[in-house]
Amino acid sequence: MANVTRTGEIIHLNVGGKRFSTSRQTLTWVPDSFFSSLLSGRISTLKDETGAIFIDRDPSLFAPILNFLRTKELHPRSVNVHLLMHEAEFYGITPLVRKLQLCDELDRSSCGSVLFNGYLPPPVYPAKKRNRHSVAGPQYMSGRPGPTERAPVRRSNTMPPNLGNAGILGKVLVEERPSGPVGDPGMVRIVCGHHNWIAVAYAQFVVCYRVKESTGWQQVFTSPRLDWVIDRVALNAKVMGGSLGDNDKMVAVASGTEIILWAICPDGNGSEIGVFSLNVPVEALFFVGNQLIATSHTGKVGVWNAVTKHWQNQDVVPINSYDTAGSFLLLGCNNGSIYYIDVQKFPLRMKDNDLLVTELYRDPSEDAITALSVYLTPKTSDSGNWIEIAYGTSSGTVRVIVQHPETVGSGPQLFQTFSVHRSPVTKIMLSEKHLTSVCADNNHVRTWTVTRFRGMISTQPGSTPLNSFKILSLEDIDGHGGCSAGTEIGPYGERDDQQVFIQRVVPDTDKVYVRLSSNGKRLCEVRSVDGTSITAFMVHECEGSSRIGSRPRRYLFTGHGNGSIQMWDLTTAMEIAGKVDIKALGGPTEEELLELLDQCDLALTRTPDMSPAASFTHSSTPRASMCSLQSQSS
Repeated sequence: MANVTRTGEIIHLNVGGKRFSTSRQTLTWVPDSFFSSLLSGRISTLKDETGAIFIDRDPSLFAPILNFLRTKELHPRSVNVHLLMHEAEFYGITPLVRKLQLCDELDRSSCGSVLFNGYLPPPVYPAKKRNRHSVAGPQYMSGRPGPTERAPVRRSNTMPPNLGNAGILGKVLVEERPSGPVGDPGMVRIVCGHHNWIAVAYAQFVVCYRVKESTGWQQVFTSPRLDWVIDRVALNAKVMGGSLGDNDKMVAVASGTEIILWAICPDGNGSEIGVFSLNVPVEALFFVGNQLIATSHTGKVGVWNAVTKHWQNQDVVPINSYDTAGSFLLLGCNNGSIYYIDVQKFPLRMKDNDLLVTELYRDPSEDAITALSVYLTPKTSDSGNWIEIAYGTSSGTVRVIVQHPETVGSGPQLFQTFSVHRSPVTKIMLSEKHLTSVCADNNHVRTWTVTRFRGMISTQPGSTPLNSFKILSLEDIDGHGGCSAGTEIGPYGERDDQQVFIQRVVPDTDKVYVRLSSNGKRLCEVRSVDGTSITAFMVHECEGSSRIGSRPRRYLFTGHGNGSIQMWDLTTAMEIAGKVDIKALGGPTEEELLELLDQCDLALTRTPDMSPAASFTHSSTPRASMCSLQSQSS
């Protein structure tokens, strides 16, 4: 604490080992401050060997505070405003605190920055409750019987669907399901989008919004209140040339083994289509066209067909990852094989009442396929037989396989192999210009440039290394920071455009970093306009207006602890970045990282598995660092 030593009216201070001398009047002109209490004897004091008051604080931050007490002037450019405000609050220098708050607010506003695009307030909590056991008829429960016990749930998420017939990997964590609601029932858990719609999942209900150029965002559907916690959500807002016409708008949620599917009418009213069971915990939920797909790592695939209104469960090899390409569902499995199912034709192509599952490729080392990404080349639409697939394995290997007209009879051929990861590959993305892979070592990212000739991947010079960086993202253990299904890092974006990662460093924060997936450079930093913590996020492109030349715009949607949705214009961020040099910053700086870590209890967080991975070929249970690819085809 402190002890007073006087030489007349001169006060000698020892702040953190550095000597300061000033007058009593300088220290006490602010009423009810630390110093007025100290010099009046209301606070006990401690003195050093010379008799000076000892204060155990940072001397470098005390110097500008003492200068303010002397001159009543502040020079904010020479100090760290946040650190100085913390010290000024400790010393109780109220006039200085107010000035620093104004300095801090110069770059912050309840109306946000130039990237802020909109705010959706928390919805009204639905009064209508749905009974979990009011299950639609037995026709919706078809399929082989499965285990009924509550098995551990691997977390993954439903990613923004409009990704050019491809998907994005989502990390999966083995977690025991809590018996009660997770975290705050009013916080946003998951956000997903399709065309000009978004679906927002809270703990016990889901809300859908639609945007129109003339009216902006409007709430169009709210589900009844459920008596169980939502783990997954999938949205289908439009299918080009679909058989259902304007009646193709559907939203589905899953919890544990059960799935509820609603149809959303043009007027916004919703009707329950049915309740289905996968018989094992649902770990991925998404649409391919009008077909609703559910998968589990145990080796279960469930398909609901919009034409036949039939739910079909299928046993397959244990699943570790997936992607979609057109009407095809590709599965990366534990035995080292990639399988495919044509879900659009499955009602017509049944074999012993099973889905027709075909092996496409087997990994040379038979390592589990832990990440999968399909790229459809320009020739795919013409010939239908030119396809490129990048995949990652449990041993950390990244491979690219290619099927072209000359190899149709023999299947895909191995094109390139990279052995740069020592932990399981959790995400992979093959786009027009880049190959990006992420492993379980604290989201370690490796990127390569991809050379193409007439749209097809080329061997000259082939894929060359581009960058290596990490997307550090700590996860909450108790669920108060959101669920991992709603906080996937990405990469997000169209395959023919620059893609981005979203980095939320700590669970309880109002800030995320948007970083280019190709090189890790920081595109922008987004901070909540109302100071609420960010509990979910996703990036989605919304269609432009009907005006000639209008193009889709890319938005970051952040869900918050108070239930609100905030929107950020990443198209503008890209345009601004194109005019300035963004090479100086990547993710958070050391100072920013330490400031964020100081805000959370590290004992309540966890990091991805950092140990080198042994192959778990033929293993019956996937590891916590395994991943499941989340996608939806439009």
